[in-house]
Amino acid sequence: MTAPVEAPRHLDPAPMRPLAPADIPSLARLWHQGWRDGHLASASEGLVRARRLESFVARLEAAPAGEVQVTGPDGAPAGFFWLKGACLDQFYVDPALRGQGLAMPLMLAAEAQLAASGVDIAWLSCVVGNDRAARFYEKAGWHRAATTPMQLQTADGPFDIVVWRYEKRLLP
Repeated sequence: MTAPVEAPRHLDPAPMRPLAPADIPSLARLWHQGWRDGHLASASEGLVRARRLESFVARLEAAPAGEVQVTGPDGAPAGFFWLKGACLDQFYVDPALRGQGLAMPLMLAAEAQLAASGVDIAWLSCVVGNDRAARFYEKAGWHRAATTPMQLQTADGPFDIVVWRYEKRLLP
């Protein structure tokens, strides 16, 4: 196994704010498109049907206060992350803004928030086959710790997938 590459530290974390109700329509579209970009090739037909735009709206509307952090203007987010305990549960940048230098500052903001809450080793799941995301996580200093089955819960029932588990030590 190769040593993880550390993220550039000359970058500042992206300015973040809590999810606001005005963000939900555009953020759901951003998330839905990003999910389709990363998962469509490997997801079952049933999971693709379950992950319709309305499901992303419902998930954002039900998000506990403070778990979802957004960057960008009110009502027009450029990206977001969703933290659940030590897990970076969701991480997306507007597909139209990819390659413009937003992802790394967004990741630094997520890591800073995890570390500030006392998380020593953070983790995330990346669906097997989402090579673009995997390359980014590795560039950001995360290392692939395992390949493991996982069950996604949806309004249409559970779906079995296989994910790469990534981990990163955040505290010295």
